[in-house]
Amino acid sequence: MKKIAILYGTSGGNTESIAERIQELFDGEADIFDVSSVSIDEVQPYKYLILGASTTGMGDLQDDWDSFLPTFSSKMDFTDKTVAIFGLGDSASFSSSFAESIFVLHDELNSKVKIVGEIPDEGYTYDDSSAVVDGKWLGLALDEDNEYDETEERLEKWVEQLKEEFV
Repeated sequence: MKKIAILYGTSGGNTESIAERIQELFDGEADIFDVSSVSIDEVQPYKYLILGASTTGMGDLQDDWDSFLPTFSSKMDFTDKTVAIFGLGDSASFSSSFAESIFVLHDELNSKVKIVGEIPDEGYTYDDSSAVVDGKWLGLALDEDNEYDETEERLEKWVEQLKEEFV
């Protein structure tokens, strides 16, 4: 079995596409699970978890995660696990709550598990986000609507960083 599980929730397909791209960048050494149809038992054996969610509306968590997160947070045994988070958002239409799904997941899990994958907020165009603390994103923020041309480079850098932090 592989050591990395990528869990995502998606409404329009962008988060699923990013999860698949992350899997490719890990040279296939990760399994992918849609949170709308996965159980805690399926992901419990994995040491490293990469969580991905889109942000809907004014900073709301994607619907499938909204349903899955309470169970995940309360039933998952996070002993010896490491988590990284990526989130999608629309930095133009929702500039004051861009990629806040990262914050929602981080806030729920931070006291239970080691979270890695913070990145500087340099090069992003947005007004505000709870997912930025002291100039760093709490995970990888992506905007497939307005900054899609930045996605590949951001993904590659982030996965290389995770390869070092997942030790």
